[in-house]
Amino acid sequence: MKHVSIKEAKDHLPALVRAAEQGERVVITRNGKPVAEVIPHKRKGGIDFEALQAWKRKRGYTRLAGPIPADFDDPLPEDFLITPSL
Repeated sequence: MKHVSIKEAKDHLPALVRAAEQGERVVITRNGKPVAEVIPHKRKGGIDFEALQAWKRKRGYTRLAGPIPADFDDPLPEDFLITPSL
């Protein structure tokens, strides 16, 4: 991540936009403190399931829930359902 002052950002905005287009994040600072960020624009196009799975694996979420049983979506048996008493 690159840090630039407001003056540098003003003088080199086209280069900062090109960097963002390539995926780089640029932090703009005032008096050495971050005040803004130039980031790549996220294009709409749905969920990136591969990235989601990688994110879950990295944080261990796939190990917490375990596998989903094949009959998970099957209807429940009648004797399992609770019926209200009148």
